[in-house]
Amino acid sequence: MDILGKVKKIVSEHLDIEEEKITMESTFEGLEADSLDVVELVMSLEEEFDLEIADEEVEKIKSIGDVVNYIENHS
Repeated sequence: MDILGKVKKIVSEHLDIEEEKITMESTFEGLEADSLDVVELVMSLEEEFDLEIADEEVEKIKSIGDVVNYIENHS
């Protein structure tokens, strides 16, 4: 499974949204994720991809595409 596929799976499980509705352009706000959801997602992503995302980086991540790009550039 590619990075986008893994990210979509994690987001889908945490937010109870069908994977088909999650795209690179999807924003966390558009997916109705609150700040606690984002923290939980980041923790799951860090575990899945064996990386650490600094708090200041988390603030810059607004969409699924941002997540995928961050992971591609840091793993």
